[in-house]
Amino acid sequence: MISVAVIGAGELGGLLAHVLARRDAAAEIRLIDDAGSIAAGKALDITQAAPIEGFATRVSASADLSAAGGSTVVVLTERAKGGEWQRDEGLMLLTRLLGLVGNAVIVCAGSQARELIERGVRELHIPRERLFGSAPEALTAAVRAMVALEIDGSPRDVALTVAGVPPDHIVLSWDDAAIGGFAATHVLSEVDRRRISALVPRLWPPGPYALASAAAKVIEAVARRSRASASCFVAPDDSSGRRARVAALPVRLGARGIEAVVLPELNARDRVVLENAMLL
Repeated sequence: MISVAVIGAGELGGLLAHVLARRDAAAEIRLIDDAGSIAAGKALDITQAAPIEGFATRVSASADLSAAGGSTVVVLTERAKGGEWQRDEGLMLLTRLLGLVGNAVIVCAGSQARELIERGVRELHIPRERLFGSAPEALTAAVRAMVALEIDGSPRDVALTVAGVPPDHIVLSWDDAAIGGFAATHVLSEVDRRRISALVPRLWPPGPYALASAAAKVIEAVARRSRASASCFVAPDDSSGRRARVAALPVRLGARGIEAVVLPELNARDRVVLENAMLL
């Protein structure tokens, strides 16, 4: 099984460590934060819950970033005494991590990670397959829950994709969505679909529980090499010569991180909206 380093022992980091431990997705979780006593307290709390919740994952804490060395997956969350890792400070963190974790997959779990992902890929030349963000999957889950409420059904029966740049440029691929095995366009009227689409920007940013669950889903897919799909912040592929920006796109995940970007069927209007959202 894999080992996971969670960088940041704030609310999101603590929740993520607990969710991952409960799922037994990793053999070891290292909670790392400059505030070592806070990280240690959360790691101890999670460990004490293990006999009650029935998991065997080892959870440890450290104030030293070098504890991330050898990890299979590194997750950037938020500091116990500060917000998400962003801008130059976040880039410095990535630079330090590159010398410690080799080819580890790096997942940014926060909702404000787009700029850091873009700079990490462009300026530090981290492969876009190895550095990406999981927050869009939390938004996708929220939309599925909203659709389920509309039909008085279960979110498990709703399959749809969220893409774009939230909150202002979000694309829902209704033409490719399904509800209970039926085309969403046959279950929901156009009026209902428009109303749901108009409400989606209000769901951003997701809360820490949703963000932690989304990151855990992504990490579990990497750990189990399941080739599961999720909506993630993905850095642009500049090989075509067109400058673009990080956007939420559906991807297939595996042991190396992003195995492939899998765009849904989009009508002409949605395709234009997505392309315009991605352009710099």
